[in-house]
Amino acid sequence: MQPISLYILLTVLFMALSANTSAQGNKIDVIKHVLMISVDGLHALDLRNYSVSHPRSAMAQLARSGIVYTQAHTVSPADSFPGLLALTTGGTPAVTGVYFDETYDHSLSPPGGDCHQTGTSVIYDESIDGPGASMGIPELKTSLLPLDPKNCNPVYPHSYLRVNTVFEVIRQSGGHTAWIDKHPVYEILNGPSGHGVEDLYTPEIGSNFEGTEDKHSNKITASITKTERYDQEKVNALINEIHGFRHDGKTSAQVPTIFGLNLQAVNVGQKLAGYKDSRGLPSPQLEDALIHSDMLIGKIVSALREKDLLDSTLLIVTAKHGNGPIDPKALRLVDKKDMYQVVENAAPGELAQITSDQSALIWLKDPEKTTLVADALEHHGTRLGISRILYGSTLALYFPSPETDSRTPNLIVIPDRGVVYAKAGDNKKAEHGGFVTDDTNVALLISNPHLQRQSVMIQAPVFTTQVAPTLLASLGLSPGALEAVKMQGTPVLPGENRWKIFPTQPNPGFTQ
Repeated sequence: MQPISLYILLTVLFMALSANTSAQGNKIDVIKHVLMISVDGLHALDLRNYSVSHPRSAMAQLARSGIVYTQAHTVSPADSFPGLLALTTGGTPAVTGVYFDETYDHSLSPPGGDCHQTGTSVIYDESIDGPGASMGIPELKTSLLPLDPKNCNPVYPHSYLRVNTVFEVIRQSGGHTAWIDKHPVYEILNGPSGHGVEDLYTPEIGSNFEGTEDKHSNKITASITKTERYDQEKVNALINEIHGFRHDGKTSAQVPTIFGLNLQAVNVGQKLAGYKDSRGLPSPQLEDALIHSDMLIGKIVSALREKDLLDSTLLIVTAKHGNGPIDPKALRLVDKKDMYQVVENAAPGELAQITSDQSALIWLKDPEKTTLVADALEHHGTRLGISRILYGSTLALYFPSPETDSRTPNLIVIPDRGVVYAKAGDNKKAEHGGFVTDDTNVALLISNPHLQRQSVMIQAPVFTTQVAPTLLASLGLSPGALEAVKMQGTPVLPGENRWKIFPTQPNPGFTQ
C-alpha cells in the first residue's frame, strides 16, 4: 500500500503545482493598469550597480519579479521630448516629427505674426509657461506658440506631434489616463486629438541650472535636495491617483488604466556631482539621489499593495534618456557660441536654429548652404570636438530628408565621447541629447508578480519604442492601434510570449 500512497501523494502534489502554475500564468491576462516611472538619467549600468549594492532596494526587488533589459536604448537624439514620445508612441523622431524641445519648422509661421512668413523656431520649453504652470496646470502662452499659416491658429505641442499616443488609444478603448511631468509642454502626450490624458499634472521644475548652482542656488535644478523634494511632491500626487482620486487628492476618480511620472533627482545628481569613475561608481551626492528615487519607487509599490492593485498592475521602470559622460575623465566642455560662430562665418545670416547639448542640431534658412557649413565645421572639428557630421544622403539614412520634411535638421553634429556643448562658465558634469551610449543605454525593467518569466536579464538589444506596443498588449489592446508602430513595425519586448499575439513587421524605410 505504501507505493500507492506515495503515488497518490505525488499526483496530488503535481496537480496542485499545475493548478498554481496555471493560476499564476492567467494572472497576467488580467492586467488592468500600467504604471510607468521614468527615472530620468538612469542608465542600465546604474540599475545594475544599484541593485547589486542595494539588494533589498525597491528596484532590486522589482527586478526579481520581472525582466531587466540590459541593452535597452532610447531614441536619438536622446532628449526628454523624443525620449518620452518613444515610450508613449512607439516611434522615433523620424515619424513623431519631434527631435527636441527646441527645433525649427520651415512650414510654420513665427509667433505673433500675420502668417505671411513661413519658417520659425519651435520652442516647447518652460519659456512658454502660462500663469498656472507653478501649480501644475498645463497652461501655455498662446502668443508664444508657432502659427499654422493655413489658418493662423497657434500650434500646441499636441498638434505638433504627428502620431497618436498610448493615452489616446487607451482612452478611446474606455480606459482612464493620467500622467505627471516637469513642464506644461508635456501636454504633447494628449496627442493629435488633444484628449489623450484625462488627469495631466505638470508642476514646473524650472530651467536647467545644474551647471550654475553657485549663482542660482534658489532654483530647483541647482540643488539635489530641492529636486528630491520636488520629486516627492509628484509621487504624493501619483499616490493620490492610486488611492482613487485625481492628482490633487480632492476629486474622486477611477484608478487610471495608464499613469506614471518622471523623477528628476538622478538627472540633476549626474549633472551636479557625477560619477567617481568609468565603472559608474556614483559620487556620494548622486548616490543620495539614487537612494531617494528608489525610496519613492518603494512608496509607490507599497501604495499599490495597500490598495490590492499590485497583482493587476504592470510596473515599468525606465528613463527618457541617460546622461554622459559617465567617466569623469572624458568630460570636455565646449562653448556653444564657438559652433554658432563657425556656422555664421561660413554662411552669414543663414543659421535658422541651432540646438546643442550632447549633439548639435542645425537648421539652415537656405539648404543649399549645407555642404558649405559642413566643410567649415569639419575644418574646425578638433577644436569643436566633432566626431562626425550627418547631412545629405548620410542624414537621410536615419531621418526623413530635409528636402522633403520641413522639420528635419540640415546637419546633425555628433561630438567625440565626453564632449558637452555648454554655455561659457558652466561646470556641469554631464548632459544628454546625443547619440552616444552614455546617453542612450537606459534602464528598462518590467515587473509584475505573475509574469511568466521572472528574475531574468535579457541582453539582446531592444529599444524603448517597444515599451508602447508592449504595454498595450499587456492590457489586451492591439499595438497596431499606434500609428508609429504600424509605420515602423515596432515589436513588443521579448520575454513574455503572451504579448506576441500581435505581430508587427518592420518597415524597411525606417530605422530605430
